[in-house]
Amino acid sequence: MSQRRLVLAGLEIRLTDAVTLGGLVGLTLLAVAFAGRLERPVFVIGVNLLFIAFYVGSLLVLKRLRRRELRFLVRTGSVQLTYIQIYQTCNYLQLLFFDWQDDRVLAWEQALFGLQPVVAIQEIYSVLLTEWMFFVYVVYVVLYPVLSAIIFFKHGEEANEDYLFHLGLVNLLCGIGFILFPVASPMYWQEVRTLLTTPLASGTFGAVAEWIRVHIHQAGGSIPSAHCAVATVMWFMARKYTKRGFLWLAPVILSLYISTVYGRFHYVSDAVAGIAAAGLCLLAAPAIKRAWDGRRAVRPGAGP
Repeated sequence: MSQRRLVLAGLEIRLTDAVTLGGLVGLTLLAVAFAGRLERPVFVIGVNLLFIAFYVGSLLVLKRLRRRELRFLVRTGSVQLTYIQIYQTCNYLQLLFFDWQDDRVLAWEQALFGLQPVVAIQEIYSVLLTEWMFFVYVVYVVLYPVLSAIIFFKHGEEANEDYLFHLGLVNLLCGIGFILFPVASPMYWQEVRTLLTTPLASGTFGAVAEWIRVHIHQAGGSIPSAHCAVATVMWFMARKYTKRGFLWLAPVILSLYISTVYGRFHYVSDAVAGIAAAGLCLLAAPAIKRAWDGRRAVRPGAGP
C-alpha cells in the first residue's frame, strides 16, 4: 500500500520527508534556541538551512521527473545525504545539556565483564582479521545506496520509500541518543586511548577506515552506534525485500557489530544500544505508518 502524501505549499510530503526533513528542521530549531551554548552556531544553523533548501529543491525537481533512473537518483541521493547532515548536526549539539558519559560506560562494562572489552580485544588482533573488520565497517557506507537501488528497481518506488523511512527513523533516533547521552568513544577518551597500544595493522580497507577516522570522525556520535543500528535495519529490510540478500549480508552484518569495537570506534555498550535502537524502530514503524496514513490497526479475524 502506498504512503499517504500531504500537499504543503505545493510540495508532496511523504512519511520519509516528515521524518528526515522534519528531523533536520527540528534539530535546526534546537540549535537556534540554544545558540549561545554552541561553539559555531552560525555555521551549524547556516549549513542546516542550506541542506533544508537542498531537500526542498529535490522535492520540486522530483515533481517534474518521469524517468525511473532519475527519480531514484534524486530521491535516494537527497534523502541519504540528509541522513549525514542529521548525524553531523547531532554531533554539534551533543553537549548542549550533558557532559561526556564515557566514565559511566567504562564503569558498567568493567562491572559486567571484569575488564574493558575494547582494550581486551587487542589480544586477538591479526592483519587478516583487521582487514576483514575494516572491510565490513567501510562497506556499510556502500550498502546504503546499493540496497536502496535493489529495492527500488526490483519492487518499485513505494518499497524504496519504506526503506528510506526506516533508515530515516533509526538515524534520527540515534541522533537524539547522542544528545541525551553523549559519549566521546574509545579513540577520544584519554583514559582508554592510552591503553590502546597494539597497532591495527591491515591493508587497503584499513587505510580507508583510518582515513574516515582522521577526516570524518570526531568525538561523540557513539551511543547508540549508528553503524549497528542502521546495519540492523538494512538487514531487516533485505529480508523483507530480497531474502537472498539477507543471507549474503548475514556474515557482513554480524561481523560489523564486532568491528565497531575491534576497530576502536565504539564501546560494547554502544553496539548493544545500536541494535536495541534498531529493534525499537522496527517495532514502532508499523504504528507510525498507520498514524500517518490515518488507518487503524486491524485485529486478527476482524472484518474489513
